[in-house]
Amino acid sequence: MSRYRMQPTPAQERALLEHCGHARFVWNLAVEQHACWRPGRGSAPGFAEQCRQLTQARAEFAWLRAGSVTVQQQALKDFAHAMGHFFAGTHRRPTWRKAGRQEGFRVVAVKPGDVRRVSRRVGQVKVPKVGWVRFRWSRPVRDTVKSFRVTRDRAGRWHVAFAIIPAPIPAPGTCGVVGVDRGAAVSAALSTGDLLHAPGLREGERARLERLLRRLARAKPGSRRRAWVKAAIARLKARGTDRRKDWIEKTSTGLACRFDVIGVEDLNIRGMTRSARGTVGAPGRNVGAKAGLNRGILPAGESRKSQAVFSCVVCKCRVNADVNAARNIRDTAAGHAVAARGGPPTGEPVNREPQRDLPLTG
Repeated sequence: MSRYRMQPTPAQERALLEHCGHARFVWNLAVEQHACWRPGRGSAPGFAEQCRQLTQARAEFAWLRAGSVTVQQQALKDFAHAMGHFFAGTHRRPTWRKAGRQEGFRVVAVKPGDVRRVSRRVGQVKVPKVGWVRFRWSRPVRDTVKSFRVTRDRAGRWHVAFAIIPAPIPAPGTCGVVGVDRGAAVSAALSTGDLLHAPGLREGERARLERLLRRLARAKPGSRRRAWVKAAIARLKARGTDRRKDWIEKTSTGLACRFDVIGVEDLNIRGMTRSARGTVGAPGRNVGAKAGLNRGILPAGESRKSQAVFSCVVCKCRVNADVNAARNIRDTAAGHAVAARGGPPTGEPVNREPQRDLPLTG
C-alpha cells in the first residue's frame, strides 16, 4: 500500500465523513448479525443476502440512500473477506468499529483516469459522490491501481492508500545471517553488535504533551476546550508514531538488503501488554507499574524494560544482554536456513561476514 496525505476542502471533508459513517454503520450491522448467530440456528447471512438487505435499507432510509452504494457494498465485501480469514484461522474475528478511531472506506474498480497528477507536488483522486480530492504527490502512482482506501486518523488527517504490490527486494546473496532482539531501552539489537534506537517525541514535545494532559484533566467533559485539547494531544502523538513507522520501514529495508536470513523473536505483544487491573472481585496488583511498562513496550513493540549486562559464569564473558539474545536468535535462524536448503554450499560458510561477535554462551 502506497499512502499519500489528502488535502480535502471543508465540503469534501464533510462528504468523506459521511462515507466513513455509512461504511462503519454497514460494517457494525454485519458484525451484529454474525454475533447473534449460533450453531443450529441456520446459517448467518452471506455477502449476497447482506447486499439484498442493504438495497432494502437504502430504499427505506433517505440518509443511507444519499451515500454511495459502492462504498457501502464494499464495506460488506471487506467484512466477508475478514470472516473468511477468521474461519481460515489466519486472523482474529472482526470486531466493532468505533467513531473517531477507525474511520475509513475502500473504493474498488478504479479506472485509469480516476487518479491524475495536476502539478509537481499535487495529485487528484476521484471519490464517488465527492469529486476530485487533492493529495500530496510525494511519489509516482502506478497506472495499474485498481483500488484505494481513504482513512482519517485520530489527529484529523486524511490519507489515501493505493493498493500496489511493491517490487521484491533481491537478496544480497552473501549467505549473511543476522539475529534481531527487540527491547524497550534499545529498540533493536543486532547480533553484529549494533544497537538501534527508534525515534520518538523530542524533549520539548514530551514537555508539551505533559502540559496538554494536565489541561485535559482540568477540562470540562463535553466542552469545546476539551475537544481542542484532545485534538492537540492526538496530533502530537501522531508525530511520534509517524517517526517510528518511518524508522521501522527504513531499518527493515536496510536489513533485507544486507542479509539473506533475518531471525526475529516471536513476541506476543498483545499478551505482554494485557491489563493487570483485574476485576472488582479480584483486583490486580502493581497496576501502576504494569501500566508504565506497557507504555514503554507499545511505542516500540518490544520486550524488555531495561538493559542488563549478560555475564557468562563459565568463560566470564560480559556483553550486552540484548546483543547476546540476538546472537542466540541468529544461531537458531542459521540452523533452520541450513536445514531448509540441505546444508551450505561446498567450501562456503553459512555467514561470509567477518565474525566480530564475542564468544556466545547461554
